[in-house]
Parts: sequence; C-alpha cells; structure tokens
Amino acid sequence: MSEFRVFETAQFLDDLEKIAPARRDKLEDKLRGSVYPRLREQPYFGTNIKKLRDFNPETWRYRIGSYRFFYIVDGKEKIVFMVAAGTRQQSY
Repeated sequence: MSEFRVFETAQFLDDLEKIAPARRDKLEDKLRGSVYPRLREQPYFGTNIKKLRDFNPETWRYRIGSYRFFYIVDGKEKIVFMVAAGTRQQSY
C-alpha cells in the first residue's frame, strides 16, 4: 500500500504564522515529527482524528491540545491537504 502525500495550503501556512512563535515551533515539530507520518499511513482513523459532519468536501480534523488542524483527503490521488489551523475557539 502506497503512502499518502501531505501538502500544506497557503491558508494553512498563514494560520500557523498567526500562532505565537514559541507555541508555533512546538506545534510544527509535532506536526512534522509525528502527525504527518501518521496521516501518510492512515489519514481517516486514529487518535485525535475526527471526521467533521456536514462539511463539503469531506473534512477531518487533528487535535493537538487546544489547537485544531483541518485537512481534506484526496483518496484517489493519495494526497492529504492541510487546509486550516487554529484554536478550538477560532475554529468552530
């Protein structure tokens, strides 16, 4: 089974830039060190992953503490698009 590729959209990168630098560095390390490898293997199910209801296109979120990272999966092309990031209060 081939792995998914992970792409960060411009909106996602802009959202990351809005996070305080000290927190952002830790979150980016966690994303690249453990979250992205998990999403490459299985983006649909896992700890801290939840499919959002009533979103079109289908959207999932990955939770790290009070932060939410939203992504869309192209199963045919095996691509995970990271589309948005923010705190729970900012996101819902």
